[in-house]
Amino acid sequence: MMAAKGAARAVADRLHAALLAEGALPVEAPILLPADTLLDLYGEDIRARAYVTADPLRGEMMLRPDFTVPVVQIHMSEGAEPARYAYKGEVFRKQERPSARAIEYLQVGYEVFDRDDPTGADAEVFALFARLLAPLSLRPVTGDIAILRAAVAGLRTTDARKAALLRHIWRPMRFRRLLDRFGRARPPRLVLTDAAPLIGLRSQTEVDRRLAALADDCAAPPISEEERALLDAILDLSAPAGQALAHLGDLAKILHAIGPAVTRMGARLAALDRRGVAAASLPFEASHGRTTMEYYDGFVFSFHAADPALPPVASGGRYDALAAHLGQGGGQSIPAVGGIFRPGLVADLGGL
Repeated sequence: MMAAKGAARAVADRLHAALLAEGALPVEAPILLPADTLLDLYGEDIRARAYVTADPLRGEMMLRPDFTVPVVQIHMSEGAEPARYAYKGEVFRKQERPSARAIEYLQVGYEVFDRDDPTGADAEVFALFARLLAPLSLRPVTGDIAILRAAVAGLRTTDARKAALLRHIWRPMRFRRLLDRFGRARPPRLVLTDAAPLIGLRSQTEVDRRLAALADDCAAPPISEEERALLDAILDLSAPAGQALAHLGDLAKILHAIGPAVTRMGARLAALDRRGVAAASLPFEASHGRTTMEYYDGFVFSFHAADPALPPVASGGRYDALAAHLGQGGGQSIPAVGGIFRPGLVADLGGL
């Protein structure tokens, strides 16, 4: 059960004060946010659980489901760089079935915008979270979505197939079905004749374009068994980070596209060591974050209590693509990394 609001608020205040002591600037985000653009930026899980309502003047609005997107928007509109922000407040997420999970709970977070040393910023955020949560003896898990994305981008197949796989990285079952399908030769599809009636909202041009795309896909050679095996080796990788880095280095000799991401992982582990984190022994799972961290595209992490039924006590990661998307038109794209605490869970586990 989540802690009483008073206990959770006290923990939130302590965490927020600790983040401010690190040099973060306090930032406030509105509770009621415009839904039209934000819902497209959040992951599928958050989109499905957002409370959406209609305003007669502003159109669709939603109760704040998360802080990261509005904080990035605030930074892009008025922030200098480099910048560090801290925030605290309620977020709102509906539950689709009876659950002990709260629909309204506190978040405390820390976001870093720094283009000069991204791997150092990754290490800064993780080490700070690890230090603040140390009294709770939580289990950390790390991952790196950038390595998986690079592996997909480096496949010897069509751009359309790679785009489909990248789009569904966050949906493991759908990703697997696509990969299996792209690994088989496909028979030609039937083509509509001019006599076939148009039914529905698609125009003849849209139908023709879709048929051409299907024909191109059928003509493309299957993704090789070797490449699919390499992807599986990455997806299944779960080991201490030092061992995982060595194994990924071996895979990079074959799948060259992952080389830069593996190099960044090595630099991140070195940066963590410099901050007093035993980086080589950190648990690393290459698939970590695939179902719950959809806007992250690089380093990801979370901290877990012993009870597997509980959500992560804290989580975070790098989201350069999101920051770039929100900065379009203003020339303010900047690498970004951050994370959030759940003060209610921290209070349940004994507080800090």
